[in-house]
Amino acid sequence: MSVPHAILGLLESSPQHGYALKQSFDEWFGVAKPLRFGQVYATLARLERQDLAQVATVETGDGPDRKRYAITPSGVEELESWVSSPDSADGQGLGPLYAKVVVALLTGRGPAGLLAAQRRVHLERMRELRRKASGATIEGGLAADYLIAHLQADLDWIELATARIAASKGI
Repeated sequence: MSVPHAILGLLESSPQHGYALKQSFDEWFGVAKPLRFGQVYATLARLERQDLAQVATVETGDGPDRKRYAITPSGVEELESWVSSPDSADGQGLGPLYAKVVVALLTGRGPAGLLAAQRRVHLERMRELRRKASGATIEGGLAADYLIAHLQADLDWIELATARIAASKGI
């Protein structure tokens, strides 16, 4: 997830305060991991230094000044480039499940229990996502579909790993 690009996308519709950006980010992209406030403001400062966003207005009041940020023309160009460019297929790394299975094999611990438990966890999460997806907005449905597809890929790998491990032991 490119936090800076997601923030630029949220800014394109209208200038916003950091607080509103954090709320929008969490609504649209924070399904698995909400954004910390500190990360929002650090990202806005970096976007400002890169001339991709700028302070549009400053509101003074009882508390600290509230800055409303807007995307710049350079930011729009960067966002357009990012949105229209496919991601590398090499970006997927081996995850913690793979590492646990390999360590279990290397240390003589059988990974069968882990694989079975992970299968149950994935299936429960898929059921939860399917419940949330029914009646969701198009964006919410797409998010659920994306997460379900990744869980399904993990489940497919769990089945392949279970079969490969069983075949290697002559079972």
